[in-house]
Amino acid sequence: MTHRPIRKAIFPVAGLGTRLLPATKTTPKEMLTIVDRPLIQYAVDEAREAGIEQMIFVTGRGKSSLIDYFDLGYELEAVMEKAGKSLDALCGSRAGFGEIVSVRQQQPLGLGHAVWCARHIVGDEPFAVLLPDDLMVGKPGALKQMVDAYAELGGNVICAMEVAPEKTASYGIITPGQANGAATEVRGLVEKPRPDEAPSRLAVVGRYILQPEVMSILEQGKCGVGGEIQLTDGMSELIGHQPFHALKVDAVRHDCGNKAGFVLANLAIALESAELAPQIEDYLASR
Repeated sequence: MTHRPIRKAIFPVAGLGTRLLPATKTTPKEMLTIVDRPLIQYAVDEAREAGIEQMIFVTGRGKSSLIDYFDLGYELEAVMEKAGKSLDALCGSRAGFGEIVSVRQQQPLGLGHAVWCARHIVGDEPFAVLLPDDLMVGKPGALKQMVDAYAELGGNVICAMEVAPEKTASYGIITPGQANGAATEVRGLVEKPRPDEAPSRLAVVGRYILQPEVMSILEQGKCGVGGEIQLTDGMSELIGHQPFHALKVDAVRHDCGNKAGFVLANLAIALESAELAPQIEDYLASR
């Protein structure tokens, strides 16, 4: 069976990044750098690898630098060319014409609301959602692995990982059904359950492939945990009506929305660099 291709991806980037203050007071958390690239570029690169043609940024006030970053830097490029410097380092930060569009989420009403704000751009197509502060490091990338799984499974595919029992209250947790390799049938979703109420330790992390019908569910504006419109609640209503699977991807996840995760991500990426790794390893060995 042929499934409709995933051409569009939503990037919910309107959050305030309060766990990383004061750095995020004037700089969007998605513009904080992991070694030499901002988080948003890692996410966009991952989407491009997966065949995404249009990136939809759901932004808020003070987030214009996210859009500006992907513009052509005429003055910078002119100075570099005049000095005989290579422009290769800027290649990934240039967007194609019409590749990136943005909409505003004027109020912080939850992840489900942020996704719903992009409804008119998504239209009646299936789409991906990427949370840039969940940095997923793998080859191929996490979303490419999910798109490949979607080609076989269809329906909805969410990224999942096993978490410690005491961590379930920080995630959407899956009620698992039949497993087939890395894919597990999703029979239910619970947002941030206490450990004694969690149906499993299989947690949803920041990558999703969803069918457009979820938008009409989110349209209803039902509030869930924290008084917000939760994407998990919207997805739950699709279960039983459409194929729904969780995929354990072959990738390492770094939660860059908190300070420890952000620092560890920088270390992990730096240690993969032939240029930087010796210096980092020498420093760590001296501690």
